[in-house]
Amino acid sequence: MTASVPAFPADFLWGVSASAFQIEGSPTADGRGPSSWDAFTKEPGRIKDGSHADVATDHYRRYREDVALMAGLGVGAYRFSVSWSRVLPDGHGQVNRKGLDFYDRLVDALCTAGIAPVPTLFHWDTPLALEEKGGWLNRDTAERFAQYASVVAERLADRVPMWITINEPAEVTLLGYGIGEHAPGKGLVFDALPAAHHQLLAHGLGVQALRAAGARQIGIAASHSPVWPASDSAEDRGAAELYDLLTNRLFADPVLTGAYPDEGLASLLPGPVGEDLKTISAPLDWYGINYYNPMLVGAPQPAAASEFGGIEMPADLPFTFRPIEGCEHTDFGWPVVPDGLRELLVSLRERHGDRLPPLYITENGCSYADTPDPVTGRIADARRIDYHAGHLAALHRAMAQGVDVRGYFIWSILDNFEWAEGYRQRFGLVHVDYETLERTPKESYAWYRDVIKGGR
Repeated sequence: MTASVPAFPADFLWGVSASAFQIEGSPTADGRGPSSWDAFTKEPGRIKDGSHADVATDHYRRYREDVALMAGLGVGAYRFSVSWSRVLPDGHGQVNRKGLDFYDRLVDALCTAGIAPVPTLFHWDTPLALEEKGGWLNRDTAERFAQYASVVAERLADRVPMWITINEPAEVTLLGYGIGEHAPGKGLVFDALPAAHHQLLAHGLGVQALRAAGARQIGIAASHSPVWPASDSAEDRGAAELYDLLTNRLFADPVLTGAYPDEGLASLLPGPVGEDLKTISAPLDWYGINYYNPMLVGAPQPAAASEFGGIEMPADLPFTFRPIEGCEHTDFGWPVVPDGLRELLVSLRERHGDRLPPLYITENGCSYADTPDPVTGRIADARRIDYHAGHLAALHRAMAQGVDVRGYFIWSILDNFEWAEGYRQRFGLVHVDYETLERTPKESYAWYRDVIKGGR
């Protein structure tokens, strides 16, 4: 554990992250309703290892143990998500008090441990009752989200110092509605664009609802990647620009500037887009960045399949993904390019200038399948330590270039259910034995603890 990290400001926020569906389990306990992901995992062939999240890491029953692990780590904040269908089983209407009570207890436990609770209101698990009515293709879901935000904030805003409305609307749009790799499993390609607009509208309405309920320090967690053209050809540069438009600017520009980045694209979106943009661009206190890797994008190659991280893309897309060579790759197959984080942050500041609020890195992490030593029980995950050390060094360089970054959240505190991968990918600082549910801190846990301690 020798990887060193530059000195960060004394008030820099160190955190860890997780999401409800990936760790909670207990899908029917205390009145929780089903979500789109509950239904998706039950469809044959959807999850690569044939698993489901009915138990996951059993965080719903073991949350005190997990809070103790975070306290031992010394983090200043825990970014978790609220299960919408645990609070509102049908997505709207009658509040499930027992479900809301769980988050009340979790917040109290975090506050007692000196850890700031940072809830995300939507992390992909749409209530099934709403999904069956169109989900994010239906404008009504945005209105329902605002009502849900009010319910949660009215209970928790007195103790929660920082809020996230929606996590990664780009992934929900592309993977869930565009190509069907994630719930709800649609293959709509460009007809998925209404899902993008309605999530952004939900974000804006959610900001309004949170502020009305007394919430403070509100942001969004958006995934962003530098997009590199596969060559200098006009075709590859055009494909990369289109991919950047659809996955980066389509989601950042409306929130930060109040306009979609392309008039032709905006014309494909439903509803009174101009009026909606006034809501979508409600001022934020901060903006969250989820970063994992750059993307190398080129023009379509009819004779070659396009895939990334084990996900095969439809053949009729106007771009293809190319492998990034000359770097390490995680066990997920994702390229490890720490300086991509610096490049991304600097480019966001250059593009948006004074309109860019303070930033937090709300996710950054890597999957490595390191297991306990059969004799000592130690989990030596040096590659994870090197990954985070490299990304923190890149983050520090971005800050030295003038980017205002206030905190860093590792994904994730625990190994967990990794969506369509099932339990095949392990991102945690803490190893979870999925048979016994025993938690074992990895060496990266001790390393991050020392990083945090050195930053105080």
